[in-house]
Amino acid sequence: MTAGQRGPVLIQDYQLLEKLAHFDRERIPERVVHAKGAGAKGVFKVTHDMSAYTKADLFNGEGKETPLAIRISQVAGELGYPDTIRDVRGFAVKFYTEQGNYDIVGNNTPIFFINDPLKFPDFIHSQKRDPRSHKRDVNMQFDFWAHSPESIHQVTYLMGDRGNPTSYRTMNGYGSHTYKWVNAAAEQFWVKYHFISDQGVSNMTNEVAEKLAGQDTDYLQNELFSAIEDGNYPSWTLYVQIIPYQEGLDYKYDIFDVTKVVSHKDYPLQEVGVMTLNANPDNYFEDVEEIAFSPANLVPGIEPSLDKLLQGRLFAYKDAARYRLGANYEQLKANRPRNEVHNYARDGFMAQNQDGSVNYEPNGQGGPFEDPHASISGDMFQGMTGAYEPYDTDYYSAAGRLYNLMSEEEKQRLVETFKQTLGTIDSLENKRLMVQQMARADADYGQRVADAIGVDMADIEL
Repeated sequence: MTAGQRGPVLIQDYQLLEKLAHFDRERIPERVVHAKGAGAKGVFKVTHDMSAYTKADLFNGEGKETPLAIRISQVAGELGYPDTIRDVRGFAVKFYTEQGNYDIVGNNTPIFFINDPLKFPDFIHSQKRDPRSHKRDVNMQFDFWAHSPESIHQVTYLMGDRGNPTSYRTMNGYGSHTYKWVNAAAEQFWVKYHFISDQGVSNMTNEVAEKLAGQDTDYLQNELFSAIEDGNYPSWTLYVQIIPYQEGLDYKYDIFDVTKVVSHKDYPLQEVGVMTLNANPDNYFEDVEEIAFSPANLVPGIEPSLDKLLQGRLFAYKDAARYRLGANYEQLKANRPRNEVHNYARDGFMAQNQDGSVNYEPNGQGGPFEDPHASISGDMFQGMTGAYEPYDTDYYSAAGRLYNLMSEEEKQRLVETFKQTLGTIDSLENKRLMVQQMARADADYGQRVADAIGVDMADIEL
């Protein structure tokens, strides 16, 4: 609407103003971590009843089915970053159970770089962009890792073959942390989650990954979407390691240290059920961009453990969602539980479906009250408060065991990847620190990388 055929636009053209005003607000902040990802919907079906270990409804009763949503993502890159660049992949599953939403928020690796929540912002800063040049800088990445020896296990995993999955369908997912299961008799167990791909595991070379990054920046996202659209539904079998409560506390490694694994020989995988992805998002923004996962989304029968990094995540994920989506983000369709929610949370931005019932407790008006079925099974603590090191300082042996599980061809590719990454950084000190970590993990590992990047082992203190 203009003042004459060639005149300026009139402010009374409210349709134009409303359209532009909404357009200016269409984007929401991208996730600080895991900004880029693909999503899908599906179902989880129990194949082995787990009621002996947990009263959580979704794992009780053979044949039990629970709808779910999943988001698979990159850790470091932004929304537009190529998704075939070597990175850890997030693997987050939201189960819409009859007791509320339960989230398993993990990665495609069974371990992580750090075990101290205080270091998480620093780690992510090192993987993002240089504050001056705004480049993603391999010098920053290895500077952090070289001075964080607890990272060497995960760095070995990341620089190995599984750092470049061929497809989201051909990689495993892990809960990473240790959690607690509690059964109806109040018996407690420690548990670790493993989603094993029924398509098998396959990975691509550095050369293929770089080529695809130039051809299609959304290659992995598009590959998953196309497979589901064509009816080629991917599935994962969920297994758990179940560790009796006291045995877990007395285990030879600290089972709460997320930089380490629990041996499958000591606690074999036990099958729970199958997760099948059988539907693409109806609307990406509504189903994937607005979905919010948190390890604090728990149901009766599943509780946190003493894992210090997990304890930090219990706060950080929900707080990030409140910043990104607003205080009432759990009322959005993707985050809304199947069952009716009763609480005293009221008002705030974008509040939906509120009635006029009492908004405080205690009250004498029949308001919601705590469900004793959801009470927590306690752990015994005794000690002096203080700023302690998170775990023991054996940072290296787990990485050595991982290295020695690799075939000779895998070892060669691992060394070549370090040559292309670690070998290009500016700091000789950081090169030496990284080689020192590798040599402490395994002498052959350290020597081969040292030779590849031109570091003299005589200069390495072991």
